[in-house]
Amino acid sequence: MERREFIKGLGASLVMLSSGVSTSALATDIKTNKKNLVWVMLRGALDPLHTVVPLKDDNLLTLRPTLAKSVMKSALALDNQFGLNPALTHLHKWYLDKQLLPIVAVSSGYESRSHFDGQDYLESGGNLNNLDSGWLARSLSGLSNSAISTSKYSKQTSSAIAIANSTPISLRGSNAVNTWYPANIKAADDDIYRQLNNLYQDDKSLLQNLTYGLALQDTAMIDDSKKTSRKFIELAKACGNFLVKSDDIDCAMLEMGGFDTHNNQHKRLLKQLTELDSGLAALKSSLGSQWDDTVVIVATEFGRTVKENGTQGTDHGTGSAMFIAGGQVKGGKVLGDWPGLKTEQLFKQRDLQPTTNSFSWIASILKQHWQLSDDAIAKVLPLHKPYSNQIMM
Repeated sequence: MERREFIKGLGASLVMLSSGVSTSALATDIKTNKKNLVWVMLRGALDPLHTVVPLKDDNLLTLRPTLAKSVMKSALALDNQFGLNPALTHLHKWYLDKQLLPIVAVSSGYESRSHFDGQDYLESGGNLNNLDSGWLARSLSGLSNSAISTSKYSKQTSSAIAIANSTPISLRGSNAVNTWYPANIKAADDDIYRQLNNLYQDDKSLLQNLTYGLALQDTAMIDDSKKTSRKFIELAKACGNFLVKSDDIDCAMLEMGGFDTHNNQHKRLLKQLTELDSGLAALKSSLGSQWDDTVVIVATEFGRTVKENGTQGTDHGTGSAMFIAGGQVKGGKVLGDWPGLKTEQLFKQRDLQPTTNSFSWIASILKQHWQLSDDAIAKVLPLHKPYSNQIMM
């Protein structure tokens, strides 16, 4: 590899893609009245019945003799019907503090069982024919563009950060999206960066990319030399730092994989949910006072079968669960209509029957948190209207 190409790659490893956030807006103490939105995508199809456990449904033990027993006695009580997986201790406290809304029996409307298509469907906003436009990117345009939005909350500039190696579908289609992810190579010391700065003096583009990459790295405020820096906890912390330190960034996306639990589900999901719970707690902590002006949406592509399989796991299903959290969320209750787990109540006699739609809950957040107009929301999610539920204070 040519020396110039290696050094160029070193600079590029600091920031995977950038467009729309000025360096001056980063790494400064910002005090604004921003309304932040954080979208958390759980890849692999989270099992809803092992996450928001229907404790009062007698059919659960029949369908899941092993899995149900492993979680029912230790579940964290939500109301007189549901309990939270014991790994979700921080989320349970948020619920008790009325800052969390679990939603049961929810679906994007995707009825097949392909992870890839299911994720694409959820990220695009229900349109597998156009994966160059994501619902979150269209929401950001609705927030920034007065031509399609009559939002009461508006700023001169709004942009998004994806904590990912490349722009996810959710944020495609906007020119105000940036991505950041810890470098793959060993962290360089300050002398290396000083030498790079000197080397790039005659190359405006490389110098600008290096400066911007260093600014993003400083804003993330994590040590990317540690192996744990790629874990969801550290990435969530970095996400919060970006939102706090930038006046432009008021929209972010995080993603976490590992939820495809075909076997040994209890042990595997306990690990995943513990990391998710700790990561969301790190996000809240790093946001500080901005938590009061932040809404976090946690969702997955589809659910899992209500009946456990022969390897103490579950297979691809339909209805799932999602979470809405934030300082001004009107939480402390479980949303969604519970359909029941009798055979005749199941979707195709095997899956949890969806009773509400993920996109309508998202539309409700866009209307109540970002205060987007009905016309703007129709451009974001043309097939889905907001629910009437009051989910914000």
